Amino acid sequence: MRTNKIKQMWKAGQCATLGWLSVSHGFTAEVMARQGFDALCVDLQHGTAEMKDVLPMLQAISQTDTVPVVRVAWNEPATIMKALDLGAMCIIVPLVNTAEEAAAAVAACRYPPVGMRSSGPVRALHYGGADYQAKANDEIVVMAMIETKEGIANLDAICATPGLDAVYIGPADLSFALGLAPRGDNPDPLHMATCDKILETAHKHGIKCVMHCAGAAFAAGAVKRGFDMVMLTSDLSCMIAGARAQLDELKSKMG
Repeated sequence: MRTNKIKQMWKAGQCATLGWLSVSHGFTAEVMARQGFDALCVDLQHGTAEMKDVLPMLQAISQTDTVPVVRVAWNEPATIMKALDLGAMCIIVPLVNTAEEAAAAVAACRYPPVGMRSSGPVRALHYGGADYQAKANDEIVVMAMIETKEGIANLDAICATPGLDAVYIGPADLSFALGLAPRGDNPDPLHMATCDKILETAHKHGIKCVMHCAGAAFAAGAVKRGFDMVMLTSDLSCMIAGARAQLDELKSKMG
């Protein structure tokens, strides 16, 4: 089976980069996949993509060695299994509040006897390889998002969930949970301390911790703090920033 580059990097003690797809288009996915990210995520929770968009976007990503990731909209087994069958090599599950919910997410990503994933890798078999079903349990990465008061309260139990590969920090919802205004790259001391606590707890249980960032400066700081993967930027953010930069430069030169 195709090996998961993210797992290989983590075994080597390396921090991986993750790009984000908020726009539901195969060409956007292809362009982003060619920029050098280690992994690239199709966002079904807050992006414009629907399940019908996932297949062409994963096909576009698969033209490169970028690892295809899908963030599902909810901890719902059918959607998780469908995304995996279409070729996702990593699943991010939002709003995980308890160890039971984390275990349910893991089970949806694993074939029996360790999970409940149904057999039917319609595209994954062709993308992953002829022995996909025999080895998928060892290669698929499962991440649970920690971003609520309940999730923080149950952090230790969630991180101890058998089969969970990583926890993923959602900074805006985590800000809500801490009584702060939602924002990315939150420098508030309470937010930073909570993120460090999540990181420490994940590592204590032998799993990885991922930080969702909004820019290179904050992402670089997260790498120095010990995070195992950083989400750096999205297609939409790059489009907005690029357009604004060009317009601002034009206006400045026009005097």
